[in-house]
Amino acid sequence: MGLTCMLGDITNVKADAIVNAANTSLLGGGGVDGAIHRAAGPELLEECRALHGCRTGEAKITKGYRLLAHYVIHTPGPIWHGGNQNEADLLKNSYYNSLQLAEQYQCKTVAFPSISTGVYRYPLGLAAPIAVNTITEFLKTSHYVQDVIMVCFDSVTKQAYEDAMMV
Repeated sequence: MGLTCMLGDITNVKADAIVNAANTSLLGGGGVDGAIHRAAGPELLEECRALHGCRTGEAKITKGYRLLAHYVIHTPGPIWHGGNQNEADLLKNSYYNSLQLAEQYQCKTVAFPSISTGVYRYPLGLAAPIAVNTITEFLKTSHYVQDVIMVCFDSVTKQAYEDAMMV
């Protein structure tokens, strides 16, 4: 129960919802975004086209199609520009708005990747505490969301989230 951390591939996680670190077009891309689109199949792209994109920090939901998850929650995280362009608030909003959608769709389990720390270059040491704090605070008042899993692609990322969870 609560927030846990694991090493793995988010496309193989069985959860009510997985979160996609999407770009604003929602039409697929590199990293976790491309992996989720490939694993879910072409129906995901078709549904995403109908959503007409998503603003940074906001979130939209689709079916999971060929994934083990029932839903995919798409959220574009901020691109790092040195920390002076509201990146911290936008990143917090990506996590919070994703959790709000999960709550609205009565999801008990939600799996997150490390949003914005890949090609968007958000420093991992700054991003992990924002994610952990936002998720932990949300879980205190959630009616449906019970388990959140941070699915980390590599051991360095996993260690950063574990460290943030210890504070």
